[in-house]
Amino acid sequence: MLRDAPPLPGALRSAPQMTQCQSKKLSANDASRYTFRVNHPPILLGTSSFTAIGWQGSFYPKTMRPADYLAFYAEQFHTVEVDSTFYACPSARTVENWNARTHDGFVFSVKVPQTITHDKVLVGCDAEFLEFMETMDILGPKLGPIVFQFPFFSRSIFPDRHAFTDRLVPFLKKLPANHKFGIEIRNREWLNAEFANLLRVHQIALVLQDRSWMPNPLELQFDPITAGWTYIRWLGDRKQIEAQTMTWDKAVVDRTAELSSWVDFCYQIMKRGVLVYAYANNHFQGHGPATIEQFQNLWHEKGLPEIEKPHRMKRDLLCSIKHSETKSKGASAVKLLRPL
Repeated sequence: MLRDAPPLPGALRSAPQMTQCQSKKLSANDASRYTFRVNHPPILLGTSSFTAIGWQGSFYPKTMRPADYLAFYAEQFHTVEVDSTFYACPSARTVENWNARTHDGFVFSVKVPQTITHDKVLVGCDAEFLEFMETMDILGPKLGPIVFQFPFFSRSIFPDRHAFTDRLVPFLKKLPANHKFGIEIRNREWLNAEFANLLRVHQIALVLQDRSWMPNPLELQFDPITAGWTYIRWLGDRKQIEAQTMTWDKAVVDRTAELSSWVDFCYQIMKRGVLVYAYANNHFQGHGPATIEQFQNLWHEKGLPEIEKPHRMKRDLLCSIKHSETKSKGASAVKLLRPL
């Protein structure tokens, strides 16, 4: 891990700082506001979702049960971006299962359901948002960034960025302070210093994207780091790559130059004391796990400080999970045999 990082530059000095003495007085909720509330490496790497067509045999062993995928994944990566929450809030049982199958220190980043970001666009959605947050809080300290992924908005919906922020700001003021939130927008012309400063005031991270029609951080004319942490998504060109493949078992596009630039960017951000969450989508190169492997290789080739490897779940805990599953299946079978 990097140590003795220099103080955050001007724009980030408003992020809360604490002394060792002060930290003893904080409650668990207060402590979660600080960048390094868990002993994580300064960069957390993962993929968008933990399974896809083509991953069995290329990433997961051919004979592995799908029920064991998540536990295996968590031993290879520090974090995962859960894509399924975008489509609907999962059940409490599903989230409990995610929690049980991953070791302490693993991080789930989740997307806010599209009902909130696309359908209702932050209006009249308090009940849906409360349900989502209560369900995600089942993860406890494993819950990482919570991302509002907004669509591209036409002028018929929001004439300009100010119309959007007029709706956004009141919602931001209601967000709980003991969670990390990020915002992804897809209106290129809205990205400027004024919008970044607005997020900075609320300690909301601007989601940084590598995709065909959005600028990367080096193209921006302002500091894109708006909190004590940042969130990166390597997305690529979806239409272009889907014309080549729909099976995500290997890289089919060479993005070495772009990844090399991202390595440099991430290292410079880390030196500022900023925690980096970074996720590779299959559409970036063709295989999310391969993108992370290449990023790590490029990082190593540049002679940068070693990225800490993920933890492994204790074998006795895995056995306990499988034993519980067996009992649960047996109980279900008995229940089904009883008269209705």
